[in-house]
Amino acid sequence: MGSQTGSGRKAGEKQTVTLKRVRKRQGGEILDSPLLTERVGSCVILTMNRSDALNAFTVDMHRALLDALVVAGANPEVRSIILTGAGRGFCAGQDLAEASDPNGPVGSLGEHLEKTYNRLVRTIRRLPVPVIAAVNGVAAGAGANIALACDIVLAGRSAKFIQSFSKISLVPDSGGTWTLPRLVGLQRARALALLGDTLNAEQAQVFGMVWQVTDDDALRDAALAIAERIASLPPEGLKLTKRALDTAMETTFDRQLDIERDLQSLAGQSADNKEAVAAFLEKRPPVFGTQGATR
Repeated sequence: MGSQTGSGRKAGEKQTVTLKRVRKRQGGEILDSPLLTERVGSCVILTMNRSDALNAFTVDMHRALLDALVVAGANPEVRSIILTGAGRGFCAGQDLAEASDPNGPVGSLGEHLEKTYNRLVRTIRRLPVPVIAAVNGVAAGAGANIALACDIVLAGRSAKFIQSFSKISLVPDSGGTWTLPRLVGLQRARALALLGDTLNAEQAQVFGMVWQVTDDDALRDAALAIAERIASLPPEGLKLTKRALDTAMETTFDRQLDIERDLQSLAGQSADNKEAVAAFLEKRPPVFGTQGATR
């Protein structure tokens, strides 16, 4: 929560990008949606859209993002999701003005976490398709940890990762105390969480938090290039791989061998595996089906 501010086509196919900018009425005023949704081939791009507040989370933005993730994950034509932010920031965490309003929708921070951030990061981890975080500008507090919950993290050179919770007397959340030590090691995680220091994109890559750093104006294309690569791969295998990697962080080596055995059995029975083997033997490109909507 911590914050610093109050139809599918083949990969690479040229097409017109459609932008869904939902508008709603509040009183007499028409407001832009806190989330923008684009479909580019088999990829859905979700853009947090509160650029005037560095895309800090409100209850409305939580609802919109969670709904969009669930809908995209249930669509058999969607093969990947890109999460990014509008303007000069990825996400500055919780909107503190909303959280501190005694008459606002937040109430108890613990209850708010369970209803919003916890549901969000659990959904990201459990989606059957890879989620790519394209981090543009600041990713602070929960914004940083939501990015780290994604499967692949890309960062523009202006990106900054900040565990800003200690500065406002809060505990890292959105999975941060679980994810960060596993990515960077316990010693670095302690320093980042306790001191709230800022990591730039290159430092975050060295620490193991980021897969790739690009120029800011190339970030979108880099994320879409990865989405195209994902679209060329068998979706069932990717879904099972996500599951295997998640369980590996919670179990013993011997138990993980059992999990790999069971998941490999499922993978070997899939139509995607049979198609991949047949295509290899017949020396032709494979044509893969669609992934299941649930894990």
